[in-house]
Amino acid sequence: MTALKKRQITAEDILPLAEYQKIRKEHKQKLIPIKKNRRVAIGPFATFYFENFETMWSQIQEMLYIEKGGEEQLKDELEAYNPLIPNGSELVATFMIEIDDPVRRDFMLRQLGHIDETIYLSIAGEKIFAVPEQDVERTTDDGKASSIHFLHFPLTASQKAAFRDPASDLMLGIEHENYGHIALIKGETREALAGDLSD
Repeated sequence: MTALKKRQITAEDILPLAEYQKIRKEHKQKLIPIKKNRRVAIGPFATFYFENFETMWSQIQEMLYIEKGGEEQLKDELEAYNPLIPNGSELVATFMIEIDDPVRRDFMLRQLGHIDETIYLSIAGEKIFAVPEQDVERTTDDGKASSIHFLHFPLTASQKAAFRDPASDLMLGIEHENYGHIALIKGETREALAGDLSD
């Protein structure tokens, strides 16, 4: 895929299942280093997967390949995943709370209600709080958080410039009362995410 700066996936971008099947294995291998540089772990069990055109194209192709829902499914997938492609003035992440043990996972999620409202990107000391995707409420009435969240980090022109400046400290943080952690964003991950931002 050469459309790194393209902001929307259309039906024309999607390969027929037979064609996708031919390249599927090779494409998944190519995606491994791309995803690796877009992954940020924070604390013991929270991970951010920063999305772009390529990751969302792959997600849609995989969903169509697995579920084989045809045109109707394609329409739904485009509606679901196009909003997660960064628009040039934001970063977009799938935020996951990953705990294998179901009992412990349930216990922890009940401690983490509204965690999506406490997540921020810090650029040269300036905090930019995440804006959760508004598709559904991610905390239940009894205070249990979802294990998956979709987050936008909108950036101003000056914040984008600071993001690109290697001298600026860059951190991702969660300041929930039951889960307070910070991770540095550096090296190849910082470079990859800077590529999501337009001039």
